[in-house]
Amino acid sequence: MSARKDSIALNPLFARPGEATEIPRFVLPPRESLPDTAYQIVHDEAMLDGNARLNLATFVGTWMDDYSARLYLETADKNLVDKDEYPQTAAIETRCWRMLADLWHAPEPAASIGTSTIGSSEACMLGGLALKRRWRHRRLAAGEPVDRPNIILSSAVQVCWEKFCNYFDVEPRYVPISSEHRVLDGHDIASYVDENTIGVVAILGVTYTGMYEPVKAIAAALDNVESRTGLDIPVHVDAASGGMVAPFLQPELEWDFRLERVSSINTSGHKYGLVSPGLGWVIWRSQDLLPEDLIFRVSYLGGDMPSLALNFSRPGSQVLVQYYQFLRLGFAGYRAVQAASRDVAMYLAGEIAALSPFELWNDGSDIPVFAWSLRHGYTENWNLYHLSDRLRMHGWQVPAYPMPPNLQDLTVQRIVVRNGLSRDLAESFLADFRSEVSYLESLSHPLPLEGQQPGFSH
Repeated sequence: MSARKDSIALNPLFARPGEATEIPRFVLPPRESLPDTAYQIVHDEAMLDGNARLNLATFVGTWMDDYSARLYLETADKNLVDKDEYPQTAAIETRCWRMLADLWHAPEPAASIGTSTIGSSEACMLGGLALKRRWRHRRLAAGEPVDRPNIILSSAVQVCWEKFCNYFDVEPRYVPISSEHRVLDGHDIASYVDENTIGVVAILGVTYTGMYEPVKAIAAALDNVESRTGLDIPVHVDAASGGMVAPFLQPELEWDFRLERVSSINTSGHKYGLVSPGLGWVIWRSQDLLPEDLIFRVSYLGGDMPSLALNFSRPGSQVLVQYYQFLRLGFAGYRAVQAASRDVAMYLAGEIAALSPFELWNDGSDIPVFAWSLRHGYTENWNLYHLSDRLRMHGWQVPAYPMPPNLQDLTVQRIVVRNGLSRDLAESFLADFRSEVSYLESLSHPLPLEGQQPGFSH
């Protein structure tokens, strides 16, 4: 019986050219491939990264609703810097930072100034540059040298501040944390500052542990310094995480522009702002705190556009999704989301603290982040790096890492609870956690220490 005329030849997906043969990794292929072939190859490689929702190491958001995802795709082609061609996106960017200025109690939000950035790293760089430039202007006006600026940081500061100091020639002066002073709290700060200090960075949500640094106490210590020495040293608050948590969960906490010494604040829209990466925000209390000579006015595609950024072209998607989240959730919605994350964090912290090997460093009651260590002398057969490896076998990423200098002999593990880590998922994690702890405790001999790599995510 002859083959039917209307039959077609089948080409199974993984047997066709490009799927069944090799594609070069480090040079351009000599010929084209079918779009679905190229897509499948990239898709399959990305699949090897694992499930982002099970990553308990990162602060970066790993879940958005369907409307956010639609907006993200629909607006990816908008160049945020091109305010002449996309004036509505530019207007929405201004609305967003004005909302944040109001949320952070700027005396006159309309008289403040801010911008979106690519994450808090760029925001911190801009905040640091404004501190340095204002210090430089004051020194030059007084006929003083400007060759030795320094900035005061906690030893647990995020690495972006180390980059700032390296890239922009500022001496970092690290105040070590300790068991008695677990965060930068103003203790002994007078011995670190001098006439060359451009500012002090206070962290609202330390990367290592999630704890708040007491900005009010730091400001009070600097008030005391000024009363004795005349040095007026401003504070920049690195609120990468806490800036979108404290206003909703700890509204009575004074950390923001309610404190006159706070000149600028940054936060990450892509962390507890509930937007996918990468989006940051930086805001100055008033326009005079941002030196005019940091703002570039450029002619671009026929328009005159002010630019305050280290980057130039970037998509407007994240800013528009941030605005969607502000409209969608409002104050009450953000409070509900952050409270749910904190409840899960404190629940997990309590369950882990109840297990005999562990001792909490903090309990997740600031931002929904907590860390723990092994009790001193508990076991010589295993450590937290082994536990981290065992959890990774289930897909969970829970980093183990040494604390900063002065506490580097202490190893901790940390969990970041974000929107999307439900109570149900937390129960699944705890089941795997308890199972792996039981396995490690059953060992009758020490596990090898070779090849351990401290895992740490900023």
